[in-house]
Amino acid sequence: MGEVAVIGLGGMGRAIARNLVRAGHETVVWNRSAGPAEELAQAGAHRVASVAEALQCPVVFSVLSDDASVAEVFLDSGVLGQARQATVHVNVATVSVGLARRAAEAHVAHGIGYVAAPVFGRVSVAEAGSLNVLAAGEPELIDRVQPFFDVIGSRTWRLGELPEQANIAKILGNYLIACAIQSLGEAVSVASAAGTDPGRFVELLASTLFPGPVYSGYGSMIAQRTYQPAGFTAALGRKDLHLALDAAAGQAVPLPFGELLRDVFDRTIADGHAADDWAVIAEQQPR
Repeated sequence: MGEVAVIGLGGMGRAIARNLVRAGHETVVWNRSAGPAEELAQAGAHRVASVAEALQCPVVFSVLSDDASVAEVFLDSGVLGQARQATVHVNVATVSVGLARRAAEAHVAHGIGYVAAPVFGRVSVAEAGSLNVLAAGEPELIDRVQPFFDVIGSRTWRLGELPEQANIAKILGNYLIACAIQSLGEAVSVASAAGTDPGRFVELLASTLFPGPVYSGYGSMIAQRTYQPAGFTAALGRKDLHLALDAAAGQAVPLPFGELLRDVFDRTIADGHAADDWAVIAEQQPR
C-alpha cells in the first residue's frame, strides 16, 4: 500500500506530506475534503478513500485539529480494529493530556504503537522541513519513525516514554506564546501612545532582549496591526489556552495569567476575530 500515510491535510499536514513525497517516501494521503488529497496526488502521493485504507501503511502520521477530531477519526470509529498493517501511529495534533492517555490505551489494546509528536513551527517552517518535533513514546517506536522526523524537522526533542509528556510540553509552549503576545500588545500600545514608532520598538526588542521568532514575528504583526493571513487562528489559540488551564488544574497548579487570557480570547472571538491570527488578541486589552 505504501511506506507512510498522512491523515489530515490542512496547511501543516500538506506540508508534511509534500516533504515526505519529495524525500522519496512512498506516501499515502487521506483527507475529509478531496481538494488537498488530489493536490498531493498530483505531486506523487497515493490518495485513498478512507482512514481504514490509510491504516494499511506500516507508519501513519495524523495531523488533525483537536481532541474531537482525533477521537472521531481514530477512537470512536472502530477503525483501529481494522488496522492490519499499521505498526505505529504518530499523532502530530496538539491534544489534551486526557486524550493523549486515552489514545495511548486504545492503541495498546489493538497492538499498535503510539507516539505523540506535536511540533513547534508555523506552516512556512513545515514547508521548509524545519519543524521542531516534540516526541514522546516508547524509545524503539521513536527510533522507527525517526527517519520521517528527519525529513519534516530540524530537530527531534525526546521528552519521555509517555505520549502525554510531549503534549504537555506543546501545550505549555503555546501558553507561553500567548503570554508573550499579550505582553507585546500592551508594551506596543504604551510605546505608540508615547510617540515611539511601533515597528522600530519591536525591532529593538527582537534584536536585543528577546531574539527569536515569537517576538519578531508576532511583534511585527502587532506593530503593523495585520492579522491575515492567519498562521494560527485565534480560535485555535483559545483551544490551546483551555488545554493549558485544564492541564494546570489537573496538577493543582494555578495559572493566574492564563485566567486573564481566557477573558481576552473569549472577547476577541466574540468580536468576530476567530479566523484572524491569534496575534489579534493584542487588540483586546484585559478588563
